[in-house]
Amino acid sequence: MREEIGYIPVGEAELYVEDVGDEHAPALLVLHGGPGGNAYALREGLQDYLEGFRVIYFDQRGSGRSLELPQDPRLFTIDALVEDTVALAEALGLEQFHLLAHGFGALVALELLRRYPEVLGAVLLSPWVSFPWLSARLAEAAGLEPLADPEANLRAALEKVEPKLLFDRLMFPTPHGRLEYEWVAEGSGILGPDTPALAFWKNGLWWLDYTSYLSPSRKPVALLVGEKDGTSYPYAEEVAERLKAPIRVIPGAGHYPWIDQPEVFGEAFREVLEGLLAPWRV
Repeated sequence: MREEIGYIPVGEAELYVEDVGDEHAPALLVLHGGPGGNAYALREGLQDYLEGFRVIYFDQRGSGRSLELPQDPRLFTIDALVEDTVALAEALGLEQFHLLAHGFGALVALELLRRYPEVLGAVLLSPWVSFPWLSARLAEAAGLEPLADPEANLRAALEKVEPKLLFDRLMFPTPHGRLEYEWVAEGSGILGPDTPALAFWKNGLWWLDYTSYLSPSRKPVALLVGEKDGTSYPYAEEVAERLKAPIRVIPGAGHYPWIDQPEVFGEAFREVLEGLLAPWRV
């Protein structure tokens, strides 16, 4: 199988990129979660489902294995991540492409869909669309009554519960799922900087609610979400309704549904991918 790994400059950033699969197959750009995550866990968990695509896994600016950037809020915006993605596609010679986005990456995917005709469609896995809603869920996970101020929710929750444990409570329905994810994450050997998350916080990320920008898409869009993912469900139902997009809810699964319910997820994911390509095979 063809695999090209390297660094590609995109403006003021330099991105770590893994370009996998037949160069002539439909291109799929993978947008990982975060801010400040990396694409390793997505490749490890999803690559077996993605045969038949040319898949571009990359770590977003200043994240994971991509080169570090200064903690300057100007460098860490949704617009910057959108422009990086388009510049990366251009550098790879992709005139058209699909998107696969997880968690925070859904914000970038939705903005790309809205602004760029070369984006043909998207699959949104466990999407994070409303950060005020997410902050309220984090407060509840910490045993607190949510406040109207999302940043106050977050500060109060993090003062009471260690950040990793707090997110784990919402993301993982079982200890097995959490341990399996940690085994994958530790196997990556990647210790990315905190810069993206801190810079996005300074930029007011926790006040960002993208819901009002959602409208029925003329391009194929589909959502997959774990029923037990407290970071994205049931809000994902609202997202799907506004997009007029199909949504598949995986029973008993959390933020990484391919870990918790691999068979059910695999069947749903393959159907969604087929639906993504169907309009372009006519």
